[in-house]
Amino acid sequence: MYRLREWEPGDADRVLSAFTDPELVLQEAKVPTGPEEALGWIVRRAELAVEEEVYGFAIAKGDGPALGHAQVAVTSRRHAWGWVSYWTHAEARGKGVASAGARLVAEFAFAELGLFRLELGHRLNNPASCLVARRAGFRPEGIERAKLRYGDERFDTATHARLATDPLEGVELRPC
Repeated sequence: MYRLREWEPGDADRVLSAFTDPELVLQEAKVPTGPEEALGWIVRRAELAVEEEVYGFAIAKGDGPALGHAQVAVTSRRHAWGWVSYWTHAEARGKGVASAGARLVAEFAFAELGLFRLELGHRLNNPASCLVARRAGFRPEGIERAKLRYGDERFDTATHARLATDPLEGVELRPC
């Protein structure tokens, strides 16, 4: 059974190992490159929750090591919506870790933050992320052209959303 937990100082090595993945490096604004920076990344998760209402959690199986990260950023209190994102360590992919993390962070956002609508997006050339979103109950809503930029390259993005009233089931499990 996967669960969300706070990032802990002892997870610094897991943060560092995750950011050796070239795909993940593209998606992070400031990539930690050493133990001190990894610890700073962890400390920053707690600060973001207070300062900017961005709630990031380690995804773990029982008491095991961090297998990935799931977060929700409150993007509008007035409209009660947020943005979900996730990543996993390379060795944890294909095991349901990201889907569980996305589902659990959505449940947290609905129950603890009082959000009603959650959105997420992924590059069209990342079909695995599409399946993660669908398995976590996020329904596809459309394509946003050239929305994301990594380096000098722009990517079309598939957009998904989940409402607090949506059942987890009923989403067709196929890539975008």
